[in-house]
This record gives sequence, C-alpha cells and structure tokens, in this order.
Amino acid sequence: MSNLTATAVANANIAFIKYWGNRNDQIRLPANGSISMNLGNLFTQTRVEFSPDFSQDTLSINHQSIIGQPLVRVSAFLDFLRNMSDIKYTARVTSSNNFPTGAGIASSAAGFAALALAASSALHLNLDEASLSRLSRRGSGSACRSIPPGFVEWLPGEDDQSSYAFSIAPPEHWELVDCIAIVESGPKAVGSTEGHASAGTSPLQVARVADAPRRLELCKNAIQHKDFDALAAIVEMDSNLMHAVMITSNPPILYWSSTSLELMKAIPTMRRAGLPVCYTLDAGSNVHVLCPAEAAPLVESHLTAFPGVEQVLVSSVGGPAYLVEENE
Repeated sequence: MSNLTATAVANANIAFIKYWGNRNDQIRLPANGSISMNLGNLFTQTRVEFSPDFSQDTLSINHQSIIGQPLVRVSAFLDFLRNMSDIKYTARVTSSNNFPTGAGIASSAAGFAALALAASSALHLNLDEASLSRLSRRGSGSACRSIPPGFVEWLPGEDDQSSYAFSIAPPEHWELVDCIAIVESGPKAVGSTEGHASAGTSPLQVARVADAPRRLELCKNAIQHKDFDALAAIVEMDSNLMHAVMITSNPPILYWSSTSLELMKAIPTMRRAGLPVCYTLDAGSNVHVLCPAEAAPLVESHLTAFPGVEQVLVSSVGGPAYLVEENE
C-alpha cells in the first residue's frame, strides 16, 4: 500500500459573531450561525501517519505525549475517518502550535482543521472544502471555520450535510489585524466543550440565539463595506452577549481576569479618542483587539504597555488550511 502519511497546516480563527451552544452535541450542530476571521500568523501543523505496525493511536502536541480525554477525542475522530475509508490502521498524530494551547485562542479549531485535512489526505479520501469543513466540525465546532480562507461564515444547518463553513471574503479583501493581549497563557479552567453543554442553562441563551440572524447580517455588511465602526459595535456586543450567557449558566463560567475587564473598559475609550480598535473574547481571558493594519503598530504598543498583559500576539488575515510536502 502507498504511504499513508500527510502533514497539514491550519490557522486559528477569531469569531466576530460567536458560536456558543449546540443543538446536537454529538455532531456539533451549533445553536446559531457564526462569522470569523482566520489568523494567518497563528497556526497548527499536524502530521498523521497510519500504519499496521502501530498498536494504538498516539498523540503528541508540542513534543509532549498526550493521553486521557484529548487522545480519546482524537481517536473517536479518526474512527469516523477510518469508517469512511477501507483502511483501519491506527495512527500516530504529531502536532505543534505556534501559540498558547487551550487558552482561548482557538487551538482546538486549528488543531482539528489540520487533523481533518492531514488524516483524510493520508487515507486518500480527497475531500472537497465543504466536506472537510463538515468533517472538522465533528472534532471541534469552530474548526470548520479554519478550513476556508479569510473571512468565514458557518451555517448552522439542519443536519450534518447543511452545517459547514465557507469564505464570505478573501484575506486580501480587508487588511484587518488581530492584536491578542495575552493575560493568561495557561490552559483555561473550563474547556469549551464543557461550556457549550451548559449554554442552555442560561436564561439569556434563547434571546442570544434568536437575535443571531440580525447580528450576522450586520457583521456581514460591515465586512463587505469595510466599515470598522459598524464592525466594532456588533463585535463587542456579540462578545458581551456570549459572556453574559456564560456568567448566567449553571454553574456560572467566568473566563475574564481583572486585566480582561480593564482592557474591555479601556478599548472603547481608545476608540472614542480616535483610534480604530475594538475587542472580542472567545472562551478564555485573553483579549482579541481588532484594528485596521495601519493602526496595528500603535495598538500593539498600547497593549504591550498595559498593566497585566504578558505578551501581544499580532496576526493578519489568514488563508485556508493546506497540505505541506513531507520534505518541507
């Protein structure tokens, strides 16, 4: 049999309109649609090798052997792929991130998008973009948004076939930059999968989901017209809505640190003073600060000097997930 090895790279993404909560946890059908931007400077590279010589699936992330629930999750994902193919070999998965893992910077999104592309390619399944997006979604919902390039919309769909992500604008459409203020680089206390499962316990989730189509339309219009003020208004509102659901869930989830909160207060003040900037937070304490490319050096400088910020990661808009030649 030909070589059953492939390596893929996928970017992390930052959601402008958030995914929080599922209608179907098993295949991760989201409660509402979402919109994101791929982060070209933050990526996961994953190599997958299937072999009859391996006794079991193994997983390594950043040179550390991973066991327990993360390995179970990856094996279940690989099982789905093995069932799609005629090849039932176990696999060795070797992955690395160039950004903090499990800290609310979409490491699982980049990880499962890269895994989906590498594993399906190693098994010679030749999946198209929409199929890869659907496949990635099964591993981590937001991973489906890391398959297409640039600015991406994820359709909530009614079933597995109709829930996938596609590009609504290419990376070059709008030179936005995400300056990520890292206030806590360690793994978060409550994982996103656990958080999604509790979303329905918040009395605010129904209202958040019901209003999602309106927010999606406002966000798409802002991207289409490159209207930063409109983007800032809807992105900050949507982030606050998601975190309001988290805080009012049972049990409550509070991802913010004191520095997160200080940044959320300071950034609108900066905007009112004339700096085009806005914030959004995923499921974590780190603050994503969006701005046009020309403002990025000043924004990075402000964030670096901000008390409590450990470091600032800067990323422009990223492209699609892609395969890497084995000798690269």
